[in-house]
Amino acid sequence: MSDNVVHLHKHHTPPATATDRDTPTVLTVVSAPAPARPVPLWVRSGRAIRTAVTHDNTKTTARIVVRHGAYVVGGAKIAARRTWDGRTGARYERMLRAAEAAGNHEMATEWEERLQRFREARHRRRMDLLTSPVDAAKGVLVGTGMGIGGLVALGIVMAIANKDVTDVVTPLTAVIEFIALVITIVSVVWGPLVTVGPLLALLALWSVGRKQQAAPNWALPDRVRNGEGEPITPSIVVKALRDLGVPALRNAIKDMGDAGASMLSPIVIAGCGVEVDVTLPSGVSTDEIQKRRRKLAENLTRHEHEVFITIPKAARTVRLWVADSGALDEPIGPSPLVTDETLTANYSTGKAPWGQDLRGDAAAISLYQRHLLITGLSNQGKTAALRSLALWLALDRTVEFWLGDLKGVGDWAMFDGLATRLIQGPTDDHVIQVTEMLEDGVEEMNRRILAPPGTEFPPLIIIVDEAQLAFMCPVKDEQKRPYGGSSSTSRYFMAARKIHNQGRAVDVLLWQGTQDPTDQNLPKLVREGAHTRAALALGTESQARMALGDKAVDGGAAPNLLRQGLDKGQVVVASDGIEMPAGQSFVNVRTHYISTDDAKVIAARAKALRDGVTTLHTIERGEQRDPLTDIAAVLGNAPRLFTQDVIQRLATLDADAYGGWTFADLKRVLEAAGEEPKKSHGRMVVHRDHVFRALANRDADDSASAVE
Repeated sequence: MSDNVVHLHKHHTPPATATDRDTPTVLTVVSAPAPARPVPLWVRSGRAIRTAVTHDNTKTTARIVVRHGAYVVGGAKIAARRTWDGRTGARYERMLRAAEAAGNHEMATEWEERLQRFREARHRRRMDLLTSPVDAAKGVLVGTGMGIGGLVALGIVMAIANKDVTDVVTPLTAVIEFIALVITIVSVVWGPLVTVGPLLALLALWSVGRKQQAAPNWALPDRVRNGEGEPITPSIVVKALRDLGVPALRNAIKDMGDAGASMLSPIVIAGCGVEVDVTLPSGVSTDEIQKRRRKLAENLTRHEHEVFITIPKAARTVRLWVADSGALDEPIGPSPLVTDETLTANYSTGKAPWGQDLRGDAAAISLYQRHLLITGLSNQGKTAALRSLALWLALDRTVEFWLGDLKGVGDWAMFDGLATRLIQGPTDDHVIQVTEMLEDGVEEMNRRILAPPGTEFPPLIIIVDEAQLAFMCPVKDEQKRPYGGSSSTSRYFMAARKIHNQGRAVDVLLWQGTQDPTDQNLPKLVREGAHTRAALALGTESQARMALGDKAVDGGAAPNLLRQGLDKGQVVVASDGIEMPAGQSFVNVRTHYISTDDAKVIAARAKALRDGVTTLHTIERGEQRDPLTDIAAVLGNAPRLFTQDVIQRLATLDADAYGGWTFADLKRVLEAAGEEPKKSHGRMVVHRDHVFRALANRDADDSASAVE
């Protein structure tokens, strides 16, 4: 019998035409649904069981049960091991093996002597046990006799006092009754104590196991299993080192047994993390640990940037600084330059508040007679870090700035009116002007060197930001000497080298900021001439060596491991001007960020400390000069200046027009305007009011002539 049903669709329509009769009838065949087969009971039961077993609540419950059960078992093991250590020489043997594995033979000898003394003392205690029962029995008999005798004597005294002979046994009776009471109390308490005692013992073992996390990793809570907030303990550090993939280290730790922690110094809190020194076993070099920084960090349940490895003075030792999880992603506070409006600077004795080290301590750096180089990838905070140092130093009114910003986007615009020279722009013409500024710095340096001994000069800080543009400039002068490059004919290179060689002695200093260092855009001789070298995030280790030098990188400095974009403003500094741990050749500093608006406010405070600075901007060559206007410009806001200072500033403004000027030339121009120089305290000076009065009179005469 077929299961298919055939439906004949008969349409009730008017009588069919001939054409309709020729059309065949369409039959639609529809299959009937097959009856549902019943699911066997064992299949349904299996599905239910699988659902129940794999349910999240079941897994959570199973983890809780296993975890707390394992705490009890683990606590029992820990208590048994501690008891065994206390009763035997196992602890001494472990420490002896650890010292031998670490290659510390002196310590091994010391532990061997301690073990021998422990065994001798234990032997004496065991020999004493042979005679102790007899001595104890004698003691009990003597004590009992003396006790009874004492009680009887007390009873006799009471009988005499009370004139009652029965009082002789009263003390004995009281003692017997007390003993009976104690027995009664013990008999009442013993039953519950027998019941509760094992529970208290289990609770104690559970507490020990829970404290030590003595459970399988999969059964631990999610927070602990993922390492979130997990504290750094000796056992965690030893385990991380054991699993680092260094065979000699793994075997040495295995030979040490539970005493692997003997490699570690005490773990101390250091800022937003902890610090520990690790003395490596014989056959393991510090370089092998440094190269595995990422794996070590992951073994410590930290990110790579949260673990720093440095090399202290002690041989075969690495110093680990491990940050609290997520601590380095938190911003540091604002700069004291922003928060303290009364803050001033001292070039000679002060230190610039640059930021915080990784410990969270304030990181201040001395700028006294130190050339400076700071480098890093683009958009990592190089200009802000360099500018913050200049802003602090600007609060010392004796410091003079010459500044070349080859980026030219206004990052240094607030120094207009603060710097004596300010060049802003990225073109080759700006590079030429910056190069000439450095060459003028060389001339100023030579003038100071040739001055009479004992002459004091104000500090001159020459800053070139984006200095790589100067080194890469392809332009040549009229004598075919290149402005850029690193040859002996390169004008910028040679000027920088000369300032590095002798400028420090007369307080003419060069600060440079550059991007992405290479041998082409930052020659070796120039970068090695800087006393303070700092690097933000870099791309490769070779760039890190260019920026900081081999000593710092070999000691653990790794700006190439900083996270681009995430560790903005963090610099690795190699300098004797900043405090760092003993034996360390660098320090990581998280610099304070000073925004452009805040920088303008700080610069305004610095300007208020000064008599007034006229900032000389670059001019086109061959421009027609107006001597009287230029004299007014170089006077700035100063009420008066010595004539020699005015001549020097005019030469700085335009060497072609005023480079050969003498006092006679200055006097001629002022006398023609009716305002010749006057004496003040025995020296010739030019008064600002007199010059501006001469300009006003000249403008009035010109206006009158125009009217006529």
